[in-house]
Amino acid sequence: MTLSAALKYVRPLLAVLVAAGLVAGLAARFAGAGGWSGTIWAAVTLPVLTALLVEIVTSLRRGDVGLDIVAALSMTAALVVGEELAAAIVALMYAGGQYLEAFAERHARREMTALLSRVPRSAMRHRDGLLEEVALDLILPGDRLLIRQGDVVPVDGTVAGGVGVLDQSALTGEAMPVQLIAGSAVLSGSTNVGDAFDLLASRLAAESTYAGVVRLVEAAQRSRAPMARMADRYAIVFLGVTLVLAFAAWWLTGDPVRAVAVLVVATPCPLILAVPVAIVAGLSRAAKLGILIKGGKAIETLARVRAMVIDKTGTLTVGQAKLVSIRVVDGMTPDELLRIAASLDQASKHIIAQTIVAEAHSKGLPLAVPTDVVETAGEGIVGRVDGRQVIVGGLHFIASQIAETTHVMLGHERPPGALAAAVAIDGKLAGVLVLADELRAGTEKLLADLRELGIERIVLATGDRHEVAKFFSAGLAIDLVRSELTPDQKVLVVLSERKNGPVMMIGDGVNDAPALAAADLGIAMGARGTAASAEAADVVLLVDHLDRVLPAIKIARRSRTIALQSVTAGIGLSFAAMIAAAFGYIVPVEGALLQEVIDVAVILNALRALRA
Repeated sequence: MTLSAALKYVRPLLAVLVAAGLVAGLAARFAGAGGWSGTIWAAVTLPVLTALLVEIVTSLRRGDVGLDIVAALSMTAALVVGEELAAAIVALMYAGGQYLEAFAERHARREMTALLSRVPRSAMRHRDGLLEEVALDLILPGDRLLIRQGDVVPVDGTVAGGVGVLDQSALTGEAMPVQLIAGSAVLSGSTNVGDAFDLLASRLAAESTYAGVVRLVEAAQRSRAPMARMADRYAIVFLGVTLVLAFAAWWLTGDPVRAVAVLVVATPCPLILAVPVAIVAGLSRAAKLGILIKGGKAIETLARVRAMVIDKTGTLTVGQAKLVSIRVVDGMTPDELLRIAASLDQASKHIIAQTIVAEAHSKGLPLAVPTDVVETAGEGIVGRVDGRQVIVGGLHFIASQIAETTHVMLGHERPPGALAAAVAIDGKLAGVLVLADELRAGTEKLLADLRELGIERIVLATGDRHEVAKFFSAGLAIDLVRSELTPDQKVLVVLSERKNGPVMMIGDGVNDAPALAAADLGIAMGARGTAASAEAADVVLLVDHLDRVLPAIKIARRSRTIALQSVTAGIGLSFAAMIAAAFGYIVPVEGALLQEVIDVAVILNALRALRA
């Protein structure tokens, strides 16, 4: 067993021992046996002092110099000058303070810990007409799993049978459950709050969304903020100031008790308590809202960003084609045209075909089973629906398949970047389905709110054509539009914007990963397993809402502000108390009690970062 592990078990006993000794000493004093009080307090202080000295030696061997030295000096000096009660209070403060800090950190980490504690260990798999419970690492893509009520979905997949009613709040922060029909994608880590349903696994457990989230959370918990490391350096400075002030008080007055009072009131330092608690509280608060910030360095950088580079597809826009209009010919209704096209497209795996089928499902249209299907990859599909010959595909594909073409098909107006899927029935053009990406709802207000938060420059960087980029950015508070960019050119855009301050890059997809990594802070839309964007980014939005960037920045700034407030107030109060002690206005016992009050106050203040 290591020393740190051994001390973890010893500290509770030491804290109980000192507390009991303090009570026993006070009881002896009130009972008229005051001569025993000092002996009792000294006796319970020595074991704590011994354990502290062992820790200090171990830390010094690692090259770590901390304020534990002040605690050791204050206890030793108090015993030497006969201030046994002050020594015992410092001993209790040291032994019990470890638990105060541990409690604060556990409270601050509660949302991140909740994410980790929900990891499923096994799943129910269909095999040869039976159900078997298997470990997660045995699940393969294509396996059919039974997701019972109350189960946490173990792997990414799609609903294969039944209707899934899923609570995704642990991942996304969304309070209301979502209802998913057959064919709908399901994120691992969601909880089934409805009836049991079957899930068709699409990824290995290790590659699924929740596994990626767990890895990111674990990395965030191991991270230390630059502010915390800076606090360590300031702690060394504070240690030096404390020793100089204590020595000066003794030298100038000849009273060693004043030096002891200075040492006692400086133990321990709020500087090294408040910063990690505030930062971890901010990380946990963000996780509750579906915002995964990868550690203290990221949350500090997020609080300071002044420029933003944003991708278009999947970030500024939804990133998925949606049916925006239906143009019909010869009196056919739009819903009937959509039903016939979707019925045939059920036989295709093309993304546009799947979008058309999904649109028909969302409208509740009854789809027929297609027959005699022949698909030309990337161009179109031919088959029979309800006994009629149907063709669905691009405009040129349809034109090559039928003799009749009209201006409705070839001259159909559509927004830049939109796709047209023409439909022919029995050799005649029946209509055109227009699909297009859409600007995310509330984008205009989001950009305006970012301006109010101090984001001084916003740049759109996309690989799309210039006319498409201009179409989507029209009317938005964007300073510069850069289009037709390769991934390495996006990196150059990010680097060039650094002259305006720390740069935040928001994107999704593999092509954004280099720019996300190059930015001072990268934000990825969605955590899809080991996706390159999620791995390269510093912040991952687990819910597919761009507006989560706002609370992310607010939480980061609030956490940083609270950390600085705690440090400033704690150090200021400690320094003022040290001056008062040096001039003889505070005796060692009062100093020990006062410092304990200061420590509790700064930790409670740091925990405010958990609140909205």
